[in-house]
Amino acid sequence: MPRYPSTTPTLFIIGGAEDRVGRAALLRRFVRLSGGRRSRLVVIPTASSFQGEVVDSYRQVFTRFGVEAIEVVNPQSRQAAHDPASVALIDEATGIFMSGGSQLRLSQFFPGTPLGDALHRAHARGAVVAGTSAGASIMSEFMISMGDEGITPVQRGSQISAGIGLLKGVVVDQHFAQRSRYGRLLSVVAASPSLLGIGIDEDTAIEVHDGTRFTVHGRGGVIVMDCRGVRTDAPDARRGAPLLISGAVIHTLPAGATFDLSSAELVDFVEQHPDVDAGLAAAKS
Repeated sequence: MPRYPSTTPTLFIIGGAEDRVGRAALLRRFVRLSGGRRSRLVVIPTASSFQGEVVDSYRQVFTRFGVEAIEVVNPQSRQAAHDPASVALIDEATGIFMSGGSQLRLSQFFPGTPLGDALHRAHARGAVVAGTSAGASIMSEFMISMGDEGITPVQRGSQISAGIGLLKGVVVDQHFAQRSRYGRLLSVVAASPSLLGIGIDEDTAIEVHDGTRFTVHGRGGVIVMDCRGVRTDAPDARRGAPLLISGAVIHTLPAGATFDLSSAELVDFVEQHPDVDAGLAAAKS
């Protein structure tokens, strides 16, 4: 069996468009968390329409960091998600990386299948489960599979599908600032106030430990939306109408912020400078 750097369940959730050709600080950290050069990585390109190119791209960057054991798991149907050989690869991995693309493809093949169960086992034993873009959205129990973009939340502006459920009590959205997804995430959590909304910018990640706390890394920011105390007309508004949402608590978190998901509070902040910190990390690796 492989050795794991930590027994703490760890997720590494990237908002998309992470640097792969320069310092690649986020991918470098994923490799470090997974065991560095001794990592046993699995790439899952299933969400992408360009799966061969995606595999080649991540294989190049992970190889550049010294990783030799890189496998691919890529089911093309729900039946293929029962393949014992693919399940075995995830069972042996110290790090799993899900690419971007269409999160609906991931939702079709992973929740409720042996491959999805293997992801849960990997997470529980200490393997790092990472995802970018669509691979970020699939992490939560419920995910935004499509929706309108823009600042203003509107009634029925988003569609919700099943996620893999590795991160409880939240909905994750990605490419957040770059694609103006504030309104669609706010409309979802206002209608489901037991859930926190987490919006992650591009080339930015949250590193989640034990499902309870996360720390922000990267060049952008993370928005957390807490609608537990809101007043809203979401149950009654007509389709397409702007929503009344009053009393939402919004947290804007840059790199170095640590946030507690159970209490929905900032617990620490250590200012980071991504260019400098990435350079130091590269020099040490």
